Amino acid sequence: MIELHTLFTPNGRKISIMLEETGLPYEVHKIDFSKDEQHSPEFLAISPNNKIPAIVDTDNGLSLMESGAILLYLAEKADMLAPKDELGRWKMMEWLMFQMASVGPMLGQVHTFRRYGKGENKEATERYDKEAQRIYGVMDKRLADNQYFLGDDYSIVDIAHFPWVGRWDWQEVDLHDFPNVLRWYLEVAARPAVKSGWNIPENDQPLPIPESK
Repeated sequence: MIELHTLFTPNGRKISIMLEETGLPYEVHKIDFSKDEQHSPEFLAISPNNKIPAIVDTDNGLSLMESGAILLYLAEKADMLAPKDELGRWKMMEWLMFQMASVGPMLGQVHTFRRYGKGENKEATERYDKEAQRIYGVMDKRLADNQYFLGDDYSIVDIAHFPWVGRWDWQEVDLHDFPNVLRWYLEVAARPAVKSGWNIPENDQPLPIPESK
């Protein structure tokens, strides 16, 4: 059994989507930021960096923090959604690290300065808007010749990217400017496990779908 300690953020949604995709048994423990539960001793015991998501595998007592590490662990545990050949695994690592190092942190800064800061810091907002456009361009180029980030096969790399791209509305990015990302996004968004995982824990943030042009 996987105990999932999470909230409905992009990083949290990575793991709820992954668990829905794999079918591994799990239970959800909502970490309420409004009650400062991420700083509780109980949570810090499994997530020393006081960030969600974190898991505990009750089958072996292992606890893990950091969404990339959790995705890799669950892929191995379920024996799915990750390449098994050496070259494929290294491409997986490459694009997973791109998500962890660029997509998440930089788009998260867009959320900070554009959505929560309401654009009041003009210099920072422009800086991260520009970086978001660059990152979407990198993704669009990768997906021009690949159905998914690793080619023909849906994987944890797509799961890692999806919840961040799923906040294109918060980032004020027009996915129609990135047609390959848009095609990929709509395809992944249609997966039943993605639809259900987006709403775990239950929340009032519907999965955004761009209007047709």
